[in-house]
Amino acid sequence: MSSRSVSLRRLISALAFSTAAFLSAAAMAETIEVTDLAGRVVKVTKDPQKIVLSEGRQLYTLAMLDRDDPFKRVVGWGNDLIQNDPGAWQKYLAKFPKAKDVADMGNPYAADVSMEKIASLGTEVYVLDLSNYFKAQETGLLGKLEKAGIATIFVDFRQDPTQNVLPSVQLLGRVLGREKEATAFTDYYLQQTRRIYARVGAIPDKKKPMVFVERAAGLLPCCATFGPANFGRFIEEAGGRNWGSQFFTGFQAEAAQEKVLTDNPDVYFLTGSNWYGSNPGSSAVSLGYDATPEKVQKELSALMQRAGFPQLKAVQGKKVMAFYHQFYDAPFYFVAELAMAKELYPDLFKDVDPEAIFKEFHEKFLPISYSGIFWAKLQ
Repeated sequence: MSSRSVSLRRLISALAFSTAAFLSAAAMAETIEVTDLAGRVVKVTKDPQKIVLSEGRQLYTLAMLDRDDPFKRVVGWGNDLIQNDPGAWQKYLAKFPKAKDVADMGNPYAADVSMEKIASLGTEVYVLDLSNYFKAQETGLLGKLEKAGIATIFVDFRQDPTQNVLPSVQLLGRVLGREKEATAFTDYYLQQTRRIYARVGAIPDKKKPMVFVERAAGLLPCCATFGPANFGRFIEEAGGRNWGSQFFTGFQAEAAQEKVLTDNPDVYFLTGSNWYGSNPGSSAVSLGYDATPEKVQKELSALMQRAGFPQLKAVQGKKVMAFYHQFYDAPFYFVAELAMAKELYPDLFKDVDPEAIFKEFHEKFLPISYSGIFWAKLQ
């Protein structure tokens, strides 16, 4: 073979390699337009390799989409999951030890966000909670991120989860190139939530029990509660009447303890989590992946012994339940609704086992195994 033929073959091979590399890089850098939960049309690199989660609890969703390794593209995150859900953090850390190397962006609810730190991590996409939209606008953060070439998308798992969980999961699925996983979750979510609606949707309001829900009982002074959103909406979708919806319009509110005791609700719900790390003085019900039945029951009983509570008909009739507080910021909140519906209408839901469903959810969608306690009834 002549040297000219060899050279020509080498040139063709080199061109083919260069073309393949170019096409591969172009595919990796594919830009798509998405509409986020703030209604913004955003251009974003599909399947980014470096993202920052403004809130650590956004991991609950990322773990469903990047189940093989939820941390593989996370270069920074807020410290709220580590601080407020240590049981979950330890489960993930045990399976993914490199999670400890993710940059700590600090308290996601602090006034200032370090634009410099976000940029220094090579961030391609910054995921923000919808509740921070106006603050991000007012501080100029959105403009700075845009100038730096960092796409920002807003999701919502807290302000209005019953409306926004599905579009938030679908949005992240598109951005991360995980549409298949997002669709699988959507199908499961609709199956479970429609099951509730089909059974309680026709019950007249006058026949629905009045339910008071105390937010972070034992951590916050009594009686923090919810208006017609979040846990307040969970109660309503489960077939109850949320006490707070009568008086408040916001996401969360402060109710006078005397008023709650006087109104004497039919059912008393409360939320709790393991806050001992961030709040050593907490007397909340420490629900979560590391909870034990004995400890949970002891904490729940103590809260129901506060002045005036033993006289409540809900306490006397054992119509008291504690729920994992983190349901309020998670795509799998519907499991709490199932447990509520079964408590409110045991005959209608006698064939439904919420714990078995939550275990199945872990097996189908999450990389960690089920453990602990996520709701408990006063014994």
